[in-house]
Amino acid sequence: MEREKRNDMSFSRKRSFTFGAYGGVDRFTCGDETRPESAEDNILDILDSPPSGRQTFLSASSNQRDTELFEIIEKLQGSRIDEQRCEFPLPLKSQLLTIGGDLPLILSPKLGGYWIDPPLERLADVSPTSSHHGLDPESYDIIERDGEARIYHEFFSSRYHHSFTAVDPSLGPLVLSVCLEEEESKLRVILRMKECSLHAVFSVSLFPNIPSAVELAKMLCDRVTVSKFEVVSYLKAPELITTFDEHRVSPNFKFGILYQKKGQFTEEDILSNTEESEEFKELLSILGETVQLQGFTGFRGGLDVCHGQTGNEAVFTSFHGREIMFHVATKLPFTEGDPQQLQRKRHIGNDIVALVYQEGQTPFLSDVIKSHFLHCFLVVRRTQGPEKTGRAAYQVSVTAREDVPPFGPVLPDPPIFTDSSLLREFLLTKLINAEISCYKAQRFSRLELRTRSLLLESLQAELSTRSQCMMGDPSLSALPSSEGARGASEGTGGFIENFKRAIRVRSHSFETLGVPRKMGGSASQKPKTDKDGEGDKSPGHLSADSLGPAELKDQASPQEET
Repeated sequence: MEREKRNDMSFSRKRSFTFGAYGGVDRFTCGDETRPESAEDNILDILDSPPSGRQTFLSASSNQRDTELFEIIEKLQGSRIDEQRCEFPLPLKSQLLTIGGDLPLILSPKLGGYWIDPPLERLADVSPTSSHHGLDPESYDIIERDGEARIYHEFFSSRYHHSFTAVDPSLGPLVLSVCLEEEESKLRVILRMKECSLHAVFSVSLFPNIPSAVELAKMLCDRVTVSKFEVVSYLKAPELITTFDEHRVSPNFKFGILYQKKGQFTEEDILSNTEESEEFKELLSILGETVQLQGFTGFRGGLDVCHGQTGNEAVFTSFHGREIMFHVATKLPFTEGDPQQLQRKRHIGNDIVALVYQEGQTPFLSDVIKSHFLHCFLVVRRTQGPEKTGRAAYQVSVTAREDVPPFGPVLPDPPIFTDSSLLREFLLTKLINAEISCYKAQRFSRLELRTRSLLLESLQAELSTRSQCMMGDPSLSALPSSEGARGASEGTGGFIENFKRAIRVRSHSFETLGVPRKMGGSASQKPKTDKDGEGDKSPGHLSADSLGPAELKDQASPQEET
């Protein structure tokens, strides 16, 4: 009887909370009660029928039971999608304030946690005819992901130099590189530690004799306590060291693009848009070129270029030596019957920065898109431009989580653009800098630190072992065939293998991000890769942070991209 009552009640799905491509627990609401719906409940309902009427029930309702069994099987098979549901936000109850007769582009959430630029108090005059300050494309500088990442490749690789390794009791693995630039009488030094790499240039005239490796290391970091370094004699050490130094450098970026129509406040409304207005298409043409995904050979940002599973078109552009792929919500597959559009959110929810194009006067709520990765939004609204030019104007605003540091270029005052080429330059620079700045947020910085520590530990061990082999250590004359033989033939060794896994495997560090790890589940639940395989080397997209070297070997999953 209780089962029949539950079947008669209407159930409502709750909304997704993207963590990678998985996360959350599927919940159903039934009246005033919220509880997980499990297959065990349905099975027990069928098997726990009253004994007195069981034979009659079996003879009269076998077809019904068969139907219910197939429903249970279908539900179990669909659990992968269902596990991505979470609660709907509270209805928008805050009164929308108007600034100068217009609604602001962005409203902060009730609980805070986000900053908005420009602040609401600066939006009193957003007329496109008012004087502009800050519209200087020469000042639109792109932030370097790691300004010192290429120093070794630039100053050491082409010169005679030495590298040394050690394991400090307090600092852990250390890798030191020393280069004597005789033409300028300079001594250039790089010390790699778990936290960072330190770089310095000393004048040779300061030293009566060239300092030892220990002395040079202590000059850069007084916390070094090791008493001896081992010299690196492995012939292909520069290749391994360069790979480590530049693991945070990537020329590729991917960003989400959301289309918000008038009156759309919820994630479901925004992700369910299928049609594109001419104004929206015009903005897309400013940002990049619409390309066919089938057979596309550039950076694809995780989109399918072979089988059309992520749509037929995308927006792509090259910008100052960087390739950018946009995940346009309206171009990603639309799923009938799924108001949460998880196939779209799978990509946009894994981006770190997204651009929102607004039509109408409906503000964008900073936390409306639920994602563990989205940390920043650029919101663009088309407004009426100056009558003399006949061109449209675009108003821009930015919001980011509170632990994301500010980044340039600075918004003009007022934040209005009437020149499309200037708008493109500003938006693309701002998007790139936004992502790089987001890596400094607490969530990503912890992932980056643990990933770097893992890679440095692997690098130090690889250099030490290979160097001892070069020196003829009989105990290491033959490396294990599982990783050494292949590595020796390729000149890459175990470090490169661990590095590739750290780049490719998207272990989302459930413990670090505060989300309980789901034990068990279907076999289809594999880590998702957010960027293209070898071309993506930025630590916001790599996190082998919770895995040790042995775990990396076991946890590496097949690439989503090639």
